[in-house]
Amino acid sequence: MYRTNTCGELRLTDAGKQVTLAGWVQRIRKMGGMSFIDLRDRYGITQIVTENETLNESVSKLGREYVIQVTGTVKERQSKNSKIETGDIEVVLEKLNVLNPAEVPPFTIEDVSDGGEELRAKYRYLDLRRNPLKKALELRHRMAHEIRNYLDSQNFMEIETPYLIKSTPEGARDFVVPSRMNPGQFYALPQSPQQQKQLLMVAGYDRYFQIVRCFRDEDLRADRQPEFTQVDCEMSFVERDDVLEVFEGLIKTLFRNVLGKEFNEPFPRMPYSEAMDSYGSDKPDIRYDMRLHEITSLVKGHDFSVFDSVEYIGGISVSGGAAYTRKQVDELTEWVKRPQIGAKGLVYLRVNDDGSFKSSVDKFYTPEDLKAIAQACGAQKGDLVLILAGGKKKTQTALGALRLEMGNRLGLRDSSVYAPLWVVDFPLLEWDDETGRFYAMHHPFTAPKPEQLKEFYSDRKEDLEKVNANAYDFVLNGTEVGGGSIRIHDAEIQKRMFEVLGFTPEDADYRFGFMINAFQYGAPPHGGIAFCFDRFCALFAGQETIRDYIAFPKNNQGRDVMLDAPSRIDQVQMDELFLSSTCPNND
Repeated sequence: MYRTNTCGELRLTDAGKQVTLAGWVQRIRKMGGMSFIDLRDRYGITQIVTENETLNESVSKLGREYVIQVTGTVKERQSKNSKIETGDIEVVLEKLNVLNPAEVPPFTIEDVSDGGEELRAKYRYLDLRRNPLKKALELRHRMAHEIRNYLDSQNFMEIETPYLIKSTPEGARDFVVPSRMNPGQFYALPQSPQQQKQLLMVAGYDRYFQIVRCFRDEDLRADRQPEFTQVDCEMSFVERDDVLEVFEGLIKTLFRNVLGKEFNEPFPRMPYSEAMDSYGSDKPDIRYDMRLHEITSLVKGHDFSVFDSVEYIGGISVSGGAAYTRKQVDELTEWVKRPQIGAKGLVYLRVNDDGSFKSSVDKFYTPEDLKAIAQACGAQKGDLVLILAGGKKKTQTALGALRLEMGNRLGLRDSSVYAPLWVVDFPLLEWDDETGRFYAMHHPFTAPKPEQLKEFYSDRKEDLEKVNANAYDFVLNGTEVGGGSIRIHDAEIQKRMFEVLGFTPEDADYRFGFMINAFQYGAPPHGGIAFCFDRFCALFAGQETIRDYIAFPKNNQGRDVMLDAPSRIDQVQMDELFLSSTCPNND
């Protein structure tokens, strides 16, 4: 054995024991005739000390990140270090063995490193030695362990589904894989095991789960990667509330066992329409108020053409915002005009401490009008009302983004506070004017609410737009962490869904015929949910980016800069796969 103990386990009770440790040299210090080594492994750091002249000479030849083995005797430290768990002891060096020397690393392996993000990504295996990333992966491991324990206790069976499946694009782009043995044909990497888990329900495995890697070829952001991990689950013979009860239990168990936080009350449930009307988002952050208020009827008809010409006008009240300078308000105006927000401008209304009002549209409204607007938005003395106008959905979304921005600026989005929420009753369908067709808001296997089947079978666009999905999302602190639905299990309803989505019978049969056929052999009522495991881990650590919670993530261009992937393949491989490329050679 290279070691008798790890660098994180020795305590005062081990004093006098001879031990052998192995690990990496974190740092070396020399004080007079004494040498000190901080020896690090995955479990912690132990201080090694020697006054032996010969050993001091050997220690002086070591460098940072050398892999070494030391043997010595544990003793109590005179100068204790309360910042590390082994800080009460040290090991007096008796024997030193260099297992592998190391080049000087390109950045410091410390909690706060001097390496930039791209450099650390290139040397990810070195970055993973740092304590913050180690803690991130330990958290991920612990959460996976708790999830498996809970689902096992609820009679779920862990079943693996294939990574090479059929491409059925409807939403995000698939990653495709050419088949050498089937020239000109391609597999797809799964965006989700959706169809396979439903087929497992047809097969009689009534409670399935999988912690599974999924793939989507889409633009990246802080909480999105081209490959990601889902906690994927499905249940038979259930209605919506059955699913929510089981998985609310899972979430509460994670909070209790991982973070030590108790949630004794049921999580609130909010209809999609309320989420949009009150928060401008289908994933509202309910840690703070600052709700949206529609004031369309109050402000129209006052000869202000900007308001008179639009569908919707809404506002939010910013507590204490009346103290904002004109420069600050102008900066907010430019912020909402950014392309990703899309507002054309911003109207403000100050409620001064003396009860008077000041607005950018003073000349169109009397003080009584401004007072009515302030009251409608819940504004008090010292507050600032921010108003946007335009199409209803677009303006609500822009106000929702402005609400989040103000929450950030005012420090209202405390990462140590958790506000879980179920959002329910989503629309089943979304109409796209460009293509002139409906799209499934979740996916084409989501069931409509059973009480709205009459509208679902209507040929009128207005009726179909009223149909709600039997779907639900789990939202935590303004982030969608999970989503699911009760599925269609009736072949005729599934055929109708494909018809509403504009599929021809031939196209539906080519893409999903196996699902429709399966439903004809006794499919039980079923439903499920999938959680984004990477986001869950990041939120439990109070972070927004998921990158540190994945061992080997991609960068914002979807590249693995450590492996330099994706990369070209040689012509022999291209020929074997019957491929050619129209991309110009950039070598």
